[in-house]
Amino acid sequence: MTALNSSLGDALRSQRLNQITHEPHSRLDALVKSHDPFASRERFARFVAAQYLFQRDLQPLYADQQLGKLIPELATRCRVEQAELDLLDLQQAVPEGDQAIRSTSMAIGEALAWLFVSEGSKLGAAFLLKRMPALGLSETFGARHLGEPKGGRSQGWKSFVSALDDVELTAEQERQAEAAAIAAFNRFTDHLERCFA
Repeated sequence: MTALNSSLGDALRSQRLNQITHEPHSRLDALVKSHDPFASRERFARFVAAQYLFQRDLQPLYADQQLGKLIPELATRCRVEQAELDLLDLQQAVPEGDQAIRSTSMAIGEALAWLFVSEGSKLGAAFLLKRMPALGLSETFGARHLGEPKGGRSQGWKSFVSALDDVELTAEQERQAEAAAIAAFNRFTDHLERCFA
């Protein structure tokens, strides 16, 4: 066992997932920058389309009653409706999703990891929202999906992470969660590439 694996073994689940996804997260950040989504409304609309597709993937997880017993106010955390309204504001067609992600049949560890990636993106959304006035957009027009969650970003993230870390998983479920977190970043990357193609 390497020193990194040893230290990760002692870390909380949220810390391990954060560490494991550092590389795909960095790659995604670089890809977003390369597409310059804040250069114009048209380019931002493509970014929103990718966000919509990703939230559409996760919509069944946010609506799952069993997961809702584990995560506070889970059903209210989904942003697919906000992203769809943003696309309408931006006069962008709502893209068709696919069924490649079968989120309703995910194991518990996988589901939690996908939600971890989605919920974590809300923290970065605060910085993106600051760039919206230059495009004439706001959390009430065109950039709703970046808006402040009910109760605030920090509190929402803390309550999610606390619940995430409290769920008991087997070693196999932990491995599934780690693989799923990377898969979630790769899925958003695929959506981004598609929407900017």
